[in-house]
Amino acid sequence: MAYARSCLLGAALLLAGCGVGQTGHRAAVEVTITRDLGAVLVREAQAKSGAQLGALLRGQPGGQRWVNGVTAGDETTVHGGDRVWADVAAAGVRTPAVVGSFPEPFRHGIDGKRLPVRIECADARGPACRLVGDRLAAFDIPAARGGLQTARAPETLRVLVGPWTALRLDPAANALEHGPRASGVYARMARDGRTIAALTANGRIARTLGAGSGLVAAVKRPDERPVWVVTGTDAAGAASAARAFEEGTLEHRFALAVSGDLPVALPAGR
Repeated sequence: MAYARSCLLGAALLLAGCGVGQTGHRAAVEVTITRDLGAVLVREAQAKSGAQLGALLRGQPGGQRWVNGVTAGDETTVHGGDRVWADVAAAGVRTPAVVGSFPEPFRHGIDGKRLPVRIECADARGPACRLVGDRLAAFDIPAARGGLQTARAPETLRVLVGPWTALRLDPAANALEHGPRASGVYARMARDGRTIAALTANGRIARTLGAGSGLVAAVKRPDERPVWVVTGTDAAGAASAARAFEEGTLEHRFALAVSGDLPVALPAGR
C-alpha cells in the first residue's frame, strides 16, 4: 500500500516540523492520522509537548484517539516522546488499546508516568519469552520476567507470552475469546486454543488460522492498565507472535495475527 506521508500544517497541531527529533530541549510528540481502522495512513508529523490532546488534534474529524497506544480524551496532556494516534473510521467498536504505537506505552508510559514492565510467560526460559524481553531491552526498557499470574501489581504493564491454552485463564486476556465488543480486538481465540478467527470490521470471520498461528494484541479493562498478549495456537504460534513483536511489523496496527510467519492485519479483509 502506498502511504501518503506529509507534514501536518496549521497552528492547531503546534508543529515542531517534520523530521525534527527534539522540540527545544524536550523530545517531540509524534502524531499519526489514519483512516478506516488503520488501513490507510493519512499523514504524520511532530508536535510540541505540553498541549492537550483536543487542541493538538483540533479540526480533525471524529474517531478514536490514543496516546502511547491507550485510548485518551481531549483533556489528556501529551508529553515529550509520546505517540499520538487518531483514526477516522465510519464504523468499528471501541478499541481501548492498540499495539501500533510500539514501543509505547512501555517506553514513555501513560499520562507522563513511566510504569514498570513485567513479562509473564508460560515458559519463562523459552525462546518466545526471551525474544520479547530482548525486543524491549533494545529500547532500554527494563522488564521483570516470571511465570503466569505469579505477581499482581496494578501499576504495572504486563506482557503475557505463551500458547493460548496457558494464557486464557488471565482475566484480562480472556476477553479475546469473546470478540471485539468484549476485547476491542478484531480477532477471537477459540476456547481450546486451536484456532484464531481473524475478523473484519463488521465482526465477521475473514480467515480462520490454525496450527502455528499467532496473535499480538492489547486489551484493557476499565480502570486497569493495558495488558499485551503475545500468544498462539501452540508453542510454534506463540514463537511466531514473539517474532512479530517489533516496531516495524506492529506499526499502525490495531492488532496483528501471524500465519506462517506472515502478518495478518486486524481488522482483516481490507
